Amino acid sequence: MPIATEIRPVPGTLIDSAADLVAIPVVRGGEAPTVPAAGAGVEPAELDARLPASAAELVGHYELAGKPGEIAQFPADLGAGLVRVVLLGVGDAAPADLRAAGAALARAAKGHTTAATTVALLEAVADGGADALAAFVEGALLASYRFSLASNTKGAAPPENLELVGADSEDAASAVGRGEALARATALARDLINTPSAEKDPAWLAARAGVVAAKSGLHVEVWDEHRLQRDGFGALLAVGAGSDRPPRLVRVDYRPKNPAAHIVLVGKGITFDTGGLSLKPNDNMKLMKTDMSGAAVVLGVMSALAGLGSPVAVTGLLPVAENAFSGSAQRPGDVITAYDGRTIEVLNTDAEGRLVMADALGYAVAELAPDALVDVATLTGAAKVALGTGTGALFSDDEALAAALSEAGQESGEPVWRLPLTGEYRDALDSQVADLANIGNGDYGRPGAAEAALFLREFTGGLPWAHLDIAGPGRSASDEGVLTKGGTGFSTRLLLRWLSGGEPAAGLGGGVA
Repeated sequence: MPIATEIRPVPGTLIDSAADLVAIPVVRGGEAPTVPAAGAGVEPAELDARLPASAAELVGHYELAGKPGEIAQFPADLGAGLVRVVLLGVGDAAPADLRAAGAALARAAKGHTTAATTVALLEAVADGGADALAAFVEGALLASYRFSLASNTKGAAPPENLELVGADSEDAASAVGRGEALARATALARDLINTPSAEKDPAWLAARAGVVAAKSGLHVEVWDEHRLQRDGFGALLAVGAGSDRPPRLVRVDYRPKNPAAHIVLVGKGITFDTGGLSLKPNDNMKLMKTDMSGAAVVLGVMSALAGLGSPVAVTGLLPVAENAFSGSAQRPGDVITAYDGRTIEVLNTDAEGRLVMADALGYAVAELAPDALVDVATLTGAAKVALGTGTGALFSDDEALAAALSEAGQESGEPVWRLPLTGEYRDALDSQVADLANIGNGDYGRPGAAEAALFLREFTGGLPWAHLDIAGPGRSASDEGVLTKGGTGFSTRLLLRWLSGGEPAAGLGGGVA
């Protein structure tokens, strides 16, 4: 469901605005929070004359500290009738501060038709702070996102328009466009994640990839079950064998002129995960329509690369299957053959995401020869136990790649924490009957997240590689900040920041397949 709010830079002042809700920024300041002189685009005395008390007195009355996202609301007549006035905390107007402020404003503006604010006039933004303004737009749009299949939409609707008063310059318009692109790519990922699995089978997701590719000027290629069999994608086929809705592999390509490098993104696409014959408990199964979050993130990223002017070629690979149970499902103890020819003993059919990704990684190494591989998956509950729901797990054997992704995560407000690829744990994946097993033997206390990452590394061909386990932050239990209950699309903006800057090409070979 596309985000309904439109953000528009407009000239003038808040006093001139016809919005029914206006937001005046409150900066954290040194000794005390302040409303900057540019807070409404008019002289402070003129603003104070139209408020119930002076701006400074109101800040003190509501005991505001200027914290990012802090708000106080009251009615006032600014000259064109009574409107809702919001004093909006913007911290130091850094990007992270304004992202939180944008989200808070969008939530406060629900039920209103048009909101207006002058954050673009803040000194930190007006003097070239394009990243800060883009972050504000991101926050506002992400908090405006909602997904509902109810016949009657519940709750107040987000505002139709958000006016950025005084942001009528080319630089400001560019920043707004960038923030919109990042937010709408994330919203696309969220829509795919939140779609119920009764509709969202592998063929449906492949078809959606085709629609996105057509809109975004991308090339798409789809393997059906017959082509998967012909080309040797044994692990992907084995995971999908228990469902009457067969698996797919989707390849999406973005190719700019004179690309600086070639990156392959692999996203786990389990459209529903029962656990297979290693059946999940009911409570664990309730969220499993979101187990294709990695594929949704990759498709969201691919949709925005051209609009953001990414300088690198990117191939997205979506191995998509439904992990069901039936008489044809793979069994614990089965031995399957992956795309690269290695055999895998399946000790737990609920460790299926790493199997489908192994085939996609093997294909990338053999056929695409990329400069780097990055995979994204809601892979292990262990990552959530380790880091909670606010931080993703990052595994990598490449220092430069890990540093670049970590930095992009900080900039995007999607933090990741690097966990160790402990070499001693690798022996736990040894199998007596196959080249390796899909889970460890337990001798090391089941370090699940690291174990899964070490399994994936087996299929990366020694290329620079990073693994993002988003099992914790990939889902939200409530509406808060930039998040809406359900799938979050976590790491979409992280990857877009990385791919649309110069970092992906740094230290990489630069060859393009």
